[in-house]
Amino acid sequence: MNAELSRVQRLVLIVLVLNALSSILFIATAKQPVYDDVYNLPDVHRYATEGVSIETIRQHHNPTGPTSFLWMAAAIRIFGGNELRDARAGALASWLLLGTGILLWGAKSSFPQLWHSAILVTLIFPHTLTASATVLTEGPALLFATLGVFFWVESILRPSRSFWLFFLSIAGGLFMGIAITCRQYYLALVPAAALLAYFLWRDNHAPKVPRWGLMVFLSLLAAILPVILMVAVWRGLSSPAMAAGASYGNWRSAIGSNFTRPLVAAFYLAVYLLPLTFPAMTRLSSRLRLTAVLFSSVAATAVVSRGAELLQPGPLNSFIRAGGRIPHGQPILLFAIAVLAIYNSVAVCSLLWEQRQAVCSCAPALFALLVVVFFVAEQIGVGGNLPFYDRYVLQIAPFLGLIAFAVLPRLTPARIIALGGLSVLSHIMLWRFAFSG
Repeated sequence: MNAELSRVQRLVLIVLVLNALSSILFIATAKQPVYDDVYNLPDVHRYATEGVSIETIRQHHNPTGPTSFLWMAAAIRIFGGNELRDARAGALASWLLLGTGILLWGAKSSFPQLWHSAILVTLIFPHTLTASATVLTEGPALLFATLGVFFWVESILRPSRSFWLFFLSIAGGLFMGIAITCRQYYLALVPAAALLAYFLWRDNHAPKVPRWGLMVFLSLLAAILPVILMVAVWRGLSSPAMAAGASYGNWRSAIGSNFTRPLVAAFYLAVYLLPLTFPAMTRLSSRLRLTAVLFSSVAATAVVSRGAELLQPGPLNSFIRAGGRIPHGQPILLFAIAVLAIYNSVAVCSLLWEQRQAVCSCAPALFALLVVVFFVAEQIGVGGNLPFYDRYVLQIAPFLGLIAFAVLPRLTPARIIALGGLSVLSHIMLWRFAFSG
């Protein structure tokens, strides 16, 4: 085991333990519903008391799929105590299983440092503690999505075509499908997996034998089946209540067209990629720097002009609004952050292009890039007026981690400080609920 991998593993273990302790303490002390507990608990309560049936799934209130709620309802049935506490404990359990699973299995993978870096980024993400200690759906969704991608990618890369690997690929596909029934944005996983399989086959990184093709086909079929079942029951990708606008008052979500939402998603991806990949800015070639500065300045000006549409509820919005205490503080602060985020994104894209051969031969990194592209693209189809909360970026945090550490593998002291800062912010965002009355 090399020193860099060992360092990443130690950090993953430390952050996982600290997150668990903070979450357990919060669950034990915060007795009242906070944040989205009040919106999500009714669905969890219904499944815990009435069980799983076509009728209870059709009564689903929230826009997100039912599986995360079923996961937390199972925790209520298992623990049999206080409903709010048990549902939160179920959410925490999914994070513990995810972190432990990658710690144990990631070391045996083809890309151990990448997988451990991906889970490290996920664990320090600003919204992670809130999602692990309250009744939110991101934990179970990330568990199935991350482990599903991990199992699937590792199985199709191995030269051996044993029954175990065949089974692992099917399990990986099924997990990805279950993740979609937790959070529909994970639909991006299916086309990303299909394209990755094609690229591996085209570039001779996979055996061109019928057995391998059958394995890929059946695993993708396993990923689609849970989605088909959910759509058949709901008669759509959103719950009937959400499609009818009965879930959140004036909020409504349905299949449609929305050309602003992908821009919002891309902006937030750029912002959250900044603390993960900021060393890339120093590696931009001198011939591209002026172009990058001009482009990021023009783009940042556009961001400021559309600030009311781009800034959605979350820590970035709160930070920008705090700048309003000084004259013209908000637009200046937003412009500065946008310039840095966009300039850094240009630098990362430049690094990806320079290292394109290495990236294309690294299946997890290539898969992550495809997921990010499809995640942004699928926002076009989200109709209605439901905002793109910046918490949604947490869903693709593992893939941002794969990209960040594929192009910048070294965990330097500066990056450790940046990751530590994000982790501290995550704890602050959780514990503010305990002291907000």
